Amino acid sequence: MVLFDSSISPLTHSAKLSSPLLLSSLSHRPLRYAVLGAGFAGLSVAWHLLKESPKDLNLHIDLYDEMGIGGGASGVSGGLLHPYSPKVKLLWRGAECWKECMKLLSIAEQAVSSEEDLVSLSGEFGQDFEIIDKNAAEKLVPHIHMPFNLAFYMPEAINVNSKYYLNALFLACQNIVKELSASGFRKKNLCLQKKSVYELRELEGKQCFLRHGDGKNVENKFVLWWTLENGEYDAVIICLGAKADLLPELAGKLPLRTCRGVILHLQLPDNIGEDYPDHGPSILSDAWLAIKGNRRLDLGSTWEWKSRNSSSNVSTDEASDALQELLPKASAIYPGITSWSLAGARAGLRAMPPLTPHGSLPLLGCVNNILGNDLICKYWLLGGLGSRGLLYHGWLGKLTAEAVLSCNEQIIPSELTSWKNK
Repeated sequence: MVLFDSSISPLTHSAKLSSPLLLSSLSHRPLRYAVLGAGFAGLSVAWHLLKESPKDLNLHIDLYDEMGIGGGASGVSGGLLHPYSPKVKLLWRGAECWKECMKLLSIAEQAVSSEEDLVSLSGEFGQDFEIIDKNAAEKLVPHIHMPFNLAFYMPEAINVNSKYYLNALFLACQNIVKELSASGFRKKNLCLQKKSVYELRELEGKQCFLRHGDGKNVENKFVLWWTLENGEYDAVIICLGAKADLLPELAGKLPLRTCRGVILHLQLPDNIGEDYPDHGPSILSDAWLAIKGNRRLDLGSTWEWKSRNSSSNVSTDEASDALQELLPKASAIYPGITSWSLAGARAGLRAMPPLTPHGSLPLLGCVNNILGNDLICKYWLLGGLGSRGLLYHGWLGKLTAEAVLSCNEQIIPSELTSWKNK
């Protein structure tokens, strides 16, 4: 069992690339990128493309998501943030992931600081977890049950309101465009396109042929050119999570497993006087409790493997089944949860990556060799973040943006691209 610190944040480096960008042939138009998906991965990539690119670079980014900002699995996430495995070991590159995630949380907090009083976060995971006994745990959560008389307490772990954070990060992206424009750099643009991309070829643009010659010579040469009217891009970054496998060009080619998870929203009825303690920790066990205040919490999560249902909507029957599954697990640790009532439910479809010697690592890299040679632009993948999207997204979004801007996959650690060699 793991106990989180009480910090609840609705949210909470940017060295410039030295690699030269070959832009001379593109001087007549902006560099155009499409980012598919407006969840953790997509918004991190969009932010870092804006932040890491030279200020005077003429750059246009289209962010595609039919559900809008955080409309998929990222927005449903429980928001429990820490860099440890279930065995309470530091994850591979966990410290870097934590650092970059905290930077983005801080950036998002600043974007909405005038609207919300948010928790101040240090940005460093400098203190290890503590092993505490039943007496110490009961001071944090009265009547908590500890089968083995010990728990791991993470004082610096936090609880993030994922949906609110994602909207704040998008606002930060919009703000940086405005700030650059106000400073005289009017060459950055970010547009949210609330529509689906069903095939990657939709992004290739209209192709036209111009024939040179007098029309009589059978060896006339042809020059291929394309218009921008239909959305031709220099690079496309696929951050669609489980939906990446629905693209026909990638279907069956990614080593990902899908898993649908239902999260229940519980509240304490008005006639129950014993609130969850002020600053009480969230709890990780066979089921997790993400505390949202004295009288509200999220309970998760179910694991429906091989599901293809990406809808966040949960039927009455599905919610009832989830409650039947999760409540006994939660009450074994926190018996008081049986007094709470169901207030709603949401679901997300996770993309779970394969197991490696370093744990289950996300999939990154250029995928043109997988898609084929007849595509015009560069295609990149940031996927398979699984249930650790919040922790991973800052560092991996930064790596992906740097690789895209420099057209250099070698920036990405080989552990994250080796999946393509199998």
